[in-house]
Formats: sequence, C-alpha cells, structure tokens
Amino acid sequence: MKLIEREKMTELYRGEAKEEIERSLRRWEQEVLPEWLSRMPEREKEFVTLSGVPLNRLYTPLDLKDHDYMQKLGFPGEYPFTRGIHATMYRARIWTMRMFSGYGGPEETNERLKMLIRAGETGLSLAFDNPTLVGVDPDDPLAEGSVGIVGVSVPTLLDMEVIFRDINLGEVTTNMTINPPAPVLLSFYLAVAEKQGVPYDKIGGTTQNDPLKEFIAQKTYVFPPEAAVKIAVDVMEWSVKNLPKWNPVSISGYHIREAGATAVQELSFTLADGIEYVRQLMARGMDVDEFAPRLSFFFDSHINFFEEIAKFRAARRMWAKIMKEWFGAKKPRSMWMRFHVQTAGCSLYPQQPWINIVRTAIEALAAVLGGCQSLHTNSFDEPFRVPSEFAAKIALRTQQIIAYETGVADVVDPLGGSYFVEWLTDEIEERAWKYIDKIEKMGGMLEAVKKGFPQREVEEAAYKFQKEVEEGKRIIVGVNAFREEGEEDVRRVPLLEFNQEEVERRQVERVRRVRASRDQERWKRALDELERAAERGENVMPYVLNAVKAHATLGEIMATLKRVYGTYAEPPYF
Repeated sequence: MKLIEREKMTELYRGEAKEEIERSLRRWEQEVLPEWLSRMPEREKEFVTLSGVPLNRLYTPLDLKDHDYMQKLGFPGEYPFTRGIHATMYRARIWTMRMFSGYGGPEETNERLKMLIRAGETGLSLAFDNPTLVGVDPDDPLAEGSVGIVGVSVPTLLDMEVIFRDINLGEVTTNMTINPPAPVLLSFYLAVAEKQGVPYDKIGGTTQNDPLKEFIAQKTYVFPPEAAVKIAVDVMEWSVKNLPKWNPVSISGYHIREAGATAVQELSFTLADGIEYVRQLMARGMDVDEFAPRLSFFFDSHINFFEEIAKFRAARRMWAKIMKEWFGAKKPRSMWMRFHVQTAGCSLYPQQPWINIVRTAIEALAAVLGGCQSLHTNSFDEPFRVPSEFAAKIALRTQQIIAYETGVADVVDPLGGSYFVEWLTDEIEERAWKYIDKIEKMGGMLEAVKKGFPQREVEEAAYKFQKEVEEGKRIIVGVNAFREEGEEDVRRVPLLEFNQEEVERRQVERVRRVRASRDQERWKRALDELERAAERGENVMPYVLNAVKAHATLGEIMATLKRVYGTYAEPPYF
C-alpha cells in the first residue's frame, strides 16, 4: 500500500478529528452526564470483565491511542489476521459444526454419530471415557465402574472399527479429544481408514495431543512432563510428514478455562503451550513453515460476550506475530491461528437447566463473531450427564440458527472497528503478553509447568470467581439470584439412559476376545520393537501403529511406554 494511502487509513484512528471529539467529550462529561447521573445513578457494582478488566461507561476513538489500522487490524486473510484468517470467512463457507460425541460402547457412539450427521453436523468429534483417556483397558481394576461413562470406551482396533461402521473416513473429518494415548488412538483411526481403502492423503481430522494443558488443568496425565511432551511431538512430527490433512495437535485453552482460568489466562497459557511445541519441533530440525500450517487451537467461549470476542481476535494477532517475528515463518498460512471453539461447560448449571440453552446460544454467537473455524455447542443437560439425543439436537440447531437465520455470517468481522471491541482486544493482548513474558523468563512453558506457575494462577482465579458468586458480587441466574422452587429436580429433564454395567461387560468380553484371537508371536514382536524404540529415543509413532495392526490393546501399548518413560504424580504446589 502506498505511503499516502496508509497515512489516510491511519488518520481514521488518530487524525485531527480526535481533537474535536476530545472537546465534545469533555463538554458531555461536564454538562450532560451529571444531570443523567443525578436522575439515573449507575448500578452499585464494579464494572469489570470476567478477567477483571475494568470497563469505562463509554468508548470513543480517544481510547484507541496510537491505534494504527494496518498494524493492528489490516484486512481479513492478511497479516496480522486480526479480522480473520480467510478473506471471505463465512460468506464462502460456514464454520464446521462439530458436536462432541461419544458415550457407552462403540455401538452407542456409532448411532449417535449417524444421528448427528443426519441432523446436519458437518464434522465429527469423539469423547472418550476415563479409562481410555489414561490408557487402561476395561478389564483393568482401575477401570471398574467408569467404562463408557463420560465418553466412549476404545481399548482395541475392533472398537474403532465399530464406531465408524458405515461412515467413510475419506468423507468426514474427526476430532479426537485424547492426550497421553494420542499415538494409540490415532493409530486405531489410521488402521480403520486403511481397511476402508482410504489413503493417508485423504484422512482429515485432529488429535488433541496437548500434554502441557493436562498438567495445568485436565489432569489426565500419565507420563512425566518431559516424556509426555516428547511423545506428543513424536505424533506431530510423524503426522506432518505422513498425513498432509491431519492436525496433529489441538493446543487447548478450553480445559484451562474450565478449570477456572480467566480469559486472559486461557489465552496466555495456550499461546505459551504453542510456543513450547514450536520450539520442540524446530529442535528436531524441522523448518517452521513445514509444520506450522498443521498446528490448530481449541478455545472456550464463556458467557462474558465481548471479552470472548476480543480474546479470539487478540489470539489471532498474537499468534501471527509470534510465528513471524519469533520463529521467522515466511508462509502466511504458517501465521494462521486456526481454532475450534466449545461453549463453556462450566457456565451450565443444574438449577433451571432449560436456561442453559440461552447461555450456550450467547456463547456460540461470541465464537462466530470472533471468527472460529469450527464450533461445538454444549447441551442443556450436561450438568447431569452425557447429552441426550434430544438435547444434542437442540445444541446443533442453535448453531444452524446462528448460521442461517441471524445474518451474522454475511459480513466478515462485523464488530471490527467498534471502539469498545478494538480497545478490549488491545487490552487483553497487552495483559496476555505480560503473562507470556513471565513464562519466558522461567524458561518456557515446560519449565513453568514443572514449577507449578500456571497451576497456581488457575487455582487462584477459580477461587476468586467462586467467592464472588457465593458473596453475591457476581450474579448467576438461578444459582444465587432468581431462584425457583424445585428447580434442581432432575426428573424434569429427559436424561440419556443406558446400561453402564452392560456396556462394561461387553467391552471386557471384546478386549479379551481380541487378546485370544490375535497372532501372539506378531503381537509380542510388535510390543518388543516399540519398547526398544522408546529406549533408543526414536519417534514411537510408527512402532505404535505397527503394534495396533498386530492387535495390541490400548492398555498393553501404554504399559509398554510406561516401562520406559515412567509415570507421573503431581507434587503439592499449593
């Protein structure tokens, strides 16, 4: 852009007109505002966001000090990508509607996936039960009573085959929310695709594969931090070289936020995790432009509407700067922050559960106005258990109404240029950089996690929020205000029903049947090769894939890796 054109563009934000606005603002504050305040005094509350950012009553161009349009905003599809990574955004393609699914055994989950596809879902997403999340088989004593409870049980290749029965893996993309056992579940998926005749270059989807956030928030860790990151980076490196359409990591702020973090902390810690993974991959000799286009992110969309929109816009701008200026990325696509959003599960309450639909709709709208690439909307009955088909369909329909009825998808970054939104985007970014600077001084996120820094910050934020709710300083409708008699009666909600004991019995039988019917020599050889490769420090991904094809179970593969890498117990940080 020519210099004179750029100066004109900048003038919109810091031109001579600001002097007139400043004079008019002073007049308004001295002559108009006092009379209104005397007649209509403001509510006796502290006006702040959920992150504690103080809010003025009014925003004007004066709040955008030194706000260079081209430096801070630019245009969608161009650096710094504040306004979106695609030039046409939803005018070309609506975000992927990817509903989180999975419960019971593979049979139940297969039916749920097919139902959502029939209802218009455009991407699949798998939730796993706790035994699968930590890598133990359903007949392990540790799994008793929890098989199929919060997600689907997947201990064998056969289970993955059943989940995707009559679903072509060359025609769908699948997100798998799996972390320590990520190489195993990805291998299950690849082996099913091979059986279906789908080539690697047609397989699309995401493995969450983000161990750092496990130590900060979700706590389904298995291996010590260094080993956990090593295995995760193995998956990233192998996937970049072999699966051109696969996202080998979803750098996840969602679980950090659900654990009680503020929006600023969620943004800061997620970016710091991403920085750590980039450094780990570059340390292996990989060029940043080789792998950066395959990195993806995962954020929470909470109830504080404008703060969430500003967070998403700041995230794109910050990541673009990090990739370009910190790591020397050359390709624009390497600077993209592609992210999935899930509405806030922690904002849903059992009291008056129907109004959770309203919360989810507001949070989903914030995600869309913030420019997400895919979206999951939570169901109103999630405070009780895995969503019913009825509730899941309402959640999906919420997205479809936003996409096709509201008109918000017809304009790129429709809130861009709002004095308030631009100020808040800048404010959140500034606060996030301060956190990242602290983490950098500690030696990066891996070292910060080992010191317990992000864990303590999240714990303190969660305590502060809960204290505000209990003291009535923060209103939660139906919880500490506007309560109703009998509002927590679970009988008012049509909950999902399934026989957990029957699912567990079926899964135990299946895993034992697989063990009895496989080629024992091939199975033992595959696990031995995996153990030796891990001891040599090699990339374990090809050996895990080989073990999966030899019908080793999830628990057996993880036990093999535990013998080499050990296990982790969190020390007392607080």
